[in-house]
Amino acid sequence: MFARIVIAACFAVLLALLPGAARADGVELTQLATRKADDGLELSFTTRFELSRAAVDALHKDVALYFVAEANVLRSRWYWRDARVARAERTWRLTWNSLTRQYRVSTGGLHQSFATLDEALTVLRGQSAWRIAEPKDIEDGGGYYLEFSYRLDVNQLPRLMQIGGLQSGFVLSVERKHNFGADFTLR
Repeated sequence: MFARIVIAACFAVLLALLPGAARADGVELTQLATRKADDGLELSFTTRFELSRAAVDALHKDVALYFVAEANVLRSRWYWRDARVARAERTWRLTWNSLTRQYRVSTGGLHQSFATLDEALTVLRGQSAWRIAEPKDIEDGGGYYLEFSYRLDVNQLPRLMQIGGLQSGFVLSVERKHNFGADFTLR
């Protein structure tokens, strides 16, 4: 099993070094909204991105890709550093199963299988009604803001693929910071 992963990682590194290999252009954040609900603060987001050829080839060689969304809710304070009142993180794992010829997206203990890469990426490109803060963390009338990031986590690639600039074909990330008031809506 370990030898297969090392061989797959070497192959992916060689593909990334080939001239003319497609590179990822990054992630575009098309929608980001929060909503105050009875059970806390909910976040919904939508992104737009495509995987590079090197990332798709690595995926087909049994290298799992991990996508991470992070949300920090902070309260503005004039007298000291802003206070972080809530932090949430969600990780998705994308894999290819060559026996069933299906892509699999896993988060927590939940797994979904898809026939095509586009179907699997559709799930990875957004989230709705993700609870990021408890009701007790958000007080009415406070000056809060959200720090949001979404990325393909290159730190979870095999060690061989993390050397130097070899992971450049796998870099996808976006960060956004927004203020929101009493209505808890970001536009």
